[in-house]
Amino acid sequence: MAREIKLGSTLVGDGHPTYLVGEIGINHNGDIEVAKSLIKAAKECGLNAVKFQKRTPELCIPPEQKDQMRDTPWGYISYLEYRRNVEFGLDEYQEIDEYCRHIGIDWFASTWDEPSVEFLERYDPICYKVASASLTDRHLLEKLVESEKPIILSTGMSSMEQIRQAVGLLDQDNLIIMHATSAYPCPPHELNLRMIHTLRNEFSCPIGYSGHEVGLVTSVVAVSMGANMVERHITLDRAMWGTDQAASVEPVGVRRLVKDIRVTEMALGNGIKTVYDDEFPVMHKLRRKMSFD
Repeated sequence: MAREIKLGSTLVGDGHPTYLVGEIGINHNGDIEVAKSLIKAAKECGLNAVKFQKRTPELCIPPEQKDQMRDTPWGYISYLEYRRNVEFGLDEYQEIDEYCRHIGIDWFASTWDEPSVEFLERYDPICYKVASASLTDRHLLEKLVESEKPIILSTGMSSMEQIRQAVGLLDQDNLIIMHATSAYPCPPHELNLRMIHTLRNEFSCPIGYSGHEVGLVTSVVAVSMGANMVERHITLDRAMWGTDQAASVEPVGVRRLVKDIRVTEMALGNGIKTVYDDEFPVMHKLRRKMSFD
């Protein structure tokens, strides 16, 4: 069975270019113009898709956190009010959908609750993402399965048994599993990139990598280890206000990451030893006329 699925018009899996996702998340800080600038930058840098996050704040925020106060660009307000301010609604998602179609880039979102799935269904996204925090939410997983769309499952802060239980509720023929560590930013010693091999050995679906580290090289290494998808948070400026900005990549870094991943894909080859055309002149010049015969 081929380790591949289709997202929109693009095949993702072994034998295909790494599918590259720019996680906008809430780095737009509730501003649709910032979101559109990030979408434009992602397209210009060569990413395949951008991803947002959709929540119903009243459902997703634990009761004890709703009234906690914090400093924000909107003043000293409750955590619930802050989450409402960074949450896009119908008008914004309509604009996102139209803009992505106009410039030719895919988009989707991670859904944090069942009403958010129903909200996004009207836009017919190419897939749904399960955030690491939602991996153990059985009702959400079952709701996503009902959509019959491909599902991307992120596995941060989860045990192997929890991952197995979640995958058991899903269809591996319509699934991508993302290795992730849910620390922002994540220190190198906690990235554990060999988990890509572990997941590939246990599951038959494409395996990806969702990185929250500072720097680019480890995301490129993930591709060399078999990641079929790479997702990184993107931002216009890492100094912008917001909890995810420090673990994000600015456009100049995104462009470099895309280039390095595409070069790595070419360099990996097919594993079959070949004497290449560029080697023949060197061989004729340096190798003595001897034979094992």
